[in-house]
Amino acid sequence: MKKANVCIAVLALVAGIFASSCDSKKSVKLNNGLDSASYSLGILNGDGFRKNITTVPGGSVNIDLLLAGFEEALRDENAKTKLTMEEANAFVQEYFTRVQAEEANKTKEEGDKFLEENKAKPGVITTESGLQYQVITEGTGERPTATDRVKVHYTGTLLDGKVFDSTADRGEPAEFGVGQVIRGWTEGLQIMPVGSKYIFWIPADLAYGERGAGQDIKANATLKFEVELLEILK
Repeated sequence: MKKANVCIAVLALVAGIFASSCDSKKSVKLNNGLDSASYSLGILNGDGFRKNITTVPGGSVNIDLLLAGFEEALRDENAKTKLTMEEANAFVQEYFTRVQAEEANKTKEEGDKFLEENKAKPGVITTESGLQYQVITEGTGERPTATDRVKVHYTGTLLDGKVFDSTADRGEPAEFGVGQVIRGWTEGLQIMPVGSKYIFWIPADLAYGERGAGQDIKANATLKFEVELLEILK
């Protein structure tokens, strides 16, 4: 519910942004301080919310209808709106809940299908939990335990190949407790000797599950990580 409420606010703000700039034929004239303040508010809101319209699930938002509803509500033209405020709020709540559930189910089905096909490939090992891994380089050092801290290089990608996190991009390895990360990492790191490089394919229930993480990792997403275990930190 909270996510839907946030998105309602985002839509309203984004609508205001587009309303101030959608007609390129209109020239902006700032005749006084209030005009400048009004225009400045549009710029400030636009800078902060320009990209958030892409978070609305189900496809691209119909900008024309969004602007129509926004302007009618902004001008308090209640007689023109096709929905009351209560009806609009109830519909958006239901829409976000339904579409997000549909997308989560689709993502899980895609992940399950991928893992089923991937486990049959040469060199891929599947553990009892469902974690899959492949050895790229086998190190000769000791294996960490769940209570150890480690230093690693890694790159995390979605199944479509999009990189969502990479220590290489940041220019330095990461350090963390083996037991302080997602379950797939905790299990996988304890399999690796120091000096190893593995690929892990982590099912959603061993990753971020139904909640997802950030804008890139959707609910029920299966994740791929290339991990190099550099050191156990003493």
